[in-house]
Amino acid sequence: MRFLYCRPLAVVLVCLASGSAIADDDKKIDCTNAMSTYEMNACAEKELEIADKALNKAYAEALKSVPEMATEKPYDAKSWEEALRRSQRAWVAFRDAECNDHVAMFWTGGTGATAEILGCMADKTKARTKELTEAYEPK
Repeated sequence: MRFLYCRPLAVVLVCLASGSAIADDDKKIDCTNAMSTYEMNACAEKELEIADKALNKAYAEALKSVPEMATEKPYDAKSWEEALRRSQRAWVAFRDAECNDHVAMFWTGGTGATAEILGCMADKTKARTKELTEAYEPK
C-alpha cells in the first residue's frame, strides 16, 4: 500500500515510474530515528501495513468463530456473519473518512499531513483489531 499524493498526469507518471526506487529506499530507513518527512511517511506507512495485516487476521478469525457462537435466528451464523461484515465495512468507511478527510483538515496541506493521516489510520486499525480479538476470543 503506497500513498503517493500525485495529482497531475505528468506527476502521476513520474510517481509510477519511481515506485520501485521508493520501495528500495524504504528498506534503508531506520524508523526508530526517522528525521525527514519522507522517512516519517515511509515509517507511518509501514506501521499501517503491519496494523492492517493484524486486522485482517483478527477479522478472519472472527468470521471463523461465528458458527460456534451463533444460535438461532436472528442470531444464526448467516445473520451474524452478515452483521459482522456490515459492521466491518462501516468501520472502514468511518476510519477512512475520519483520517483521510477530517484529520487532514488540521494540516491544511502541510508536510506532516501524510504521516498524521497514516498514523491515525494505524491507531484506529490497531484499536479495531483489539475490539475484534477481544469480542471473538475463545471463552
